Amino acid sequence: MASLTVRTPDGKVRTVSLLKRITSLGRGSDNDVPLEDANVPASALHVTFDGTRYEVGSLGATFHVNGKRRDNHALSTGDVVKVGGTELTFSREDAPREPVRREVPEREVSLPSAATASSDSHTAELPGVVGRELVLLKRLTAFSERLFGSYDVDRILESLLDEAIEVTRADKGFLILMESGEPRVKAARNVARENIEDAVEKLSDSIIAKVVKDQKAIIVADALDAPEFKASESVVNLKVHSVMCVPVMHKGDLFGVLYVGNDRLVNRFEPKSLDMLTVFAAQASLLLQNALLVNDLKLDNTELRRKLEDQRYGDIVGACQGMRDVYKRIDKIAPTDISVLITGETGTGKELIAREIHRRSPRTKGPFITVNCGAIPENLLESELFGHAKGAFTGAVATRPGKFQAAIGGTLFLDEIGEMPLQLQVKLLRALQDKVVYKVGENRGEPVDIRVVAATNKILEDEVKRNTFREDLYYRLNVVTVKLPPLRERGEDVIVLGRFFLQKYAREFNSKARGFTPAAAVSMKKYGWPGNIRELENRLKKAVVLADKPLLGADDLDLKPENLEPIMPLLQAKEEFQKRYINEVLARNNGNRTKTAKDLGVDPRTIFRHLEKLEAEKTGGPLPPDENEELL
Repeated sequence: MASLTVRTPDGKVRTVSLLKRITSLGRGSDNDVPLEDANVPASALHVTFDGTRYEVGSLGATFHVNGKRRDNHALSTGDVVKVGGTELTFSREDAPREPVRREVPEREVSLPSAATASSDSHTAELPGVVGRELVLLKRLTAFSERLFGSYDVDRILESLLDEAIEVTRADKGFLILMESGEPRVKAARNVARENIEDAVEKLSDSIIAKVVKDQKAIIVADALDAPEFKASESVVNLKVHSVMCVPVMHKGDLFGVLYVGNDRLVNRFEPKSLDMLTVFAAQASLLLQNALLVNDLKLDNTELRRKLEDQRYGDIVGACQGMRDVYKRIDKIAPTDISVLITGETGTGKELIAREIHRRSPRTKGPFITVNCGAIPENLLESELFGHAKGAFTGAVATRPGKFQAAIGGTLFLDEIGEMPLQLQVKLLRALQDKVVYKVGENRGEPVDIRVVAATNKILEDEVKRNTFREDLYYRLNVVTVKLPPLRERGEDVIVLGRFFLQKYAREFNSKARGFTPAAAVSMKKYGWPGNIRELENRLKKAVVLADKPLLGADDLDLKPENLEPIMPLLQAKEEFQKRYINEVLARNNGNRTKTAKDLGVDPRTIFRHLEKLEAEKTGGPLPPDENEELL
């Protein structure tokens, strides 16, 4: 253990142990060793310990060691330090034994083997410079191992600077990271391991600018006297003296800058210290990149959850314009008891829309009852809907209510309404009009207070024309229509939905899958998804179960090039667009061909010819002769 015997001008003597890495001395009471001497500055000296030796340095005071003036001095047992009228006698009981003195040029000294380096006793026998470097390297290794498991960026930044200040014997340090090409101070610490306030005002921007530009480490013995920096406003204002500044690189690119300095002493740092700081900066880059990567992943997950919440409407996921229009319509119709018809291709999520209408309606506390009209045999569907009396048919051993009765006070969802038999459509229409149902085998009606929401993947107007669906029932159900866009028209929603299902099933099946490769994302957008959201969900579930890597590729989703929609020739794409656009305008004009031609700025014969082509395509008959006229 090392100690200082303090003798003050009034003759008082006391001995203090040097237990800390850095021990401050001065007249001020906040020093580790207060000196009762009016001739000593408030902050006079500090004694540092780097693991092998103790060194005394000035904090602004003039001092002598063994009668000679010094700015800093490596202490040996018996050395007497005099500051003001106070004498400090250094003693060290655990000093390493003297090495064998041999004049060896520094270039001939080689580092010890790993086995030798692992022994502290052998380290003590190495020549002074090499032994000190080895201790510092061992400290750096231990420090890195300690922080590699930490992902707290702020803690890592502070620990990095504290260690850098200590190993270089600086009195302050700054870690600057590049953001959008500009240096930003991320951490600033002093020798007392405290954060420095107003850090930007305490360092030289001209020195940092040089390191950023040249991407080379520099050491400045006295910035106030250096031709390159002495005219710098920041150097002059801060009275900057000793500075070391090294670039922090990552994969060949400048990632940041590590800056340490001493504003009270010149020639504070040696070239060996700069080498050590450079090694330290390389290690700091690894630690920081590791921590930032983990934090970025956390932020990605947090951002993903936030975006997912922004792109959700209740239990419905999606934010394309088509779905936003659907949400607006739900907001308007949900508070009413109006009948709703939901249309859309198979797998577009019609039941989810029906549930959301129910959830946002005054009936939300009532039941939500679903009937799939296409999944129940025709001879059982009436009983399923309206119930039956005991003995009404073979097997009817007890009176049983139907779905209408079960939905009283709530919502009845009739899925695949286009599959309902014609004879049952008459009874359904009567039930909807009168709000009274009759069990099979009974003549007594039961009043029902329900809201009906129906859904179909068929075009009911066409079914009405074919006489497979009653026109009066169609208008009774279709008071308001909610049309769901197919997945192929929902743009980025396919990726949002894919991530939603990926997270859901990764948790459920404890899978390592966490995301999609760029190629998979592109393939997902290009694929037509004929089965819509249901197909996407099933493909994701299979891929997650079979995944053996964190990122799912196109092959994992069975999205091979041959499965993607073929690229359509430009002429054909143009014809398809024209056909679709004319149909849309015709629909807006209620089939008025003359007005449609006027709106489109074409001859009415163009619209007539367009309709003839459509009819020919439907019937399979010959197309009308081509007059080589463009539709638009």
